Amino acid sequence: MGRIGKEVAGQVISFIGFIGVAVTTGIPMWRVTSFIGANIVTGQVIWDGLWMNCVMQSTGQMQCKLNESLMSLTRDLQAARALVIISLIFGFIGILLTFVGAKCTGCLDKDSSKAKVVIIGGCLIILSAVLVLIPVCWSAAITITDFQDPLTVRSQRRELGASIYIGWASAALLLIGGITLTTSCPPQKDRYGYPGYPPAPMYPYAGPGVNPAAYGPVYAPVSSQPYTGTGTYLPSKPYAAPSAYPGRQYL
Repeated sequence: MGRIGKEVAGQVISFIGFIGVAVTTGIPMWRVTSFIGANIVTGQVIWDGLWMNCVMQSTGQMQCKLNESLMSLTRDLQAARALVIISLIFGFIGILLTFVGAKCTGCLDKDSSKAKVVIIGGCLIILSAVLVLIPVCWSAAITITDFQDPLTVRSQRRELGASIYIGWASAALLLIGGITLTTSCPPQKDRYGYPGYPPAPMYPYAGPGVNPAAYGPVYAPVSSQPYTGTGTYLPSKPYAAPSAYPGRQYL
């Protein structure tokens, strides 16, 4: 599979995982409580989510209420609110960067720059998968522990909702898409002779050429006196002071 095919596959898988994270964040089905009393008419299903709680009667009527107080939620759902929002932000930025650095786009000129941008986007997508996987697994562990606790009232035992399963599937898709994008970068240097790479370039040999250098006379300064290591700065001809002139000849 070529680089363009790997990038497109990674982007599609990551986008599907991103949509799954958005669905997991929105629907109020993190925990489901099913209770059916002696009379089937009084049966009801309670859905607990991050933002609202819903009660569905056996008659088909549903009533939902927003969780206006953050402290009313359990610790795992409080942490899940923050983590899923950060996961959506990182996932959106990562997918956007993969489109900017795709090889089939002209946003960047150099292939090396495009590869670096795609790798950064893939790392953000992988981080998004980890951020959504933490609250989903945490909430699932607490739900299973409470369900198996013998002290919990049978009518108040809760089961795993659809949001947990969608979150697991979304995290897996984001991991696959991010890993695919981070491994789609081309090699930094050309590898000649390997399958999928161009052959080594051929350069024609023109043979030895004629040396166009020209030779001319070399001029050297002529010294009047050769230098010797034991020489002196005194002139070679002795200097004698002029004889005195009588003053009478000027009179």
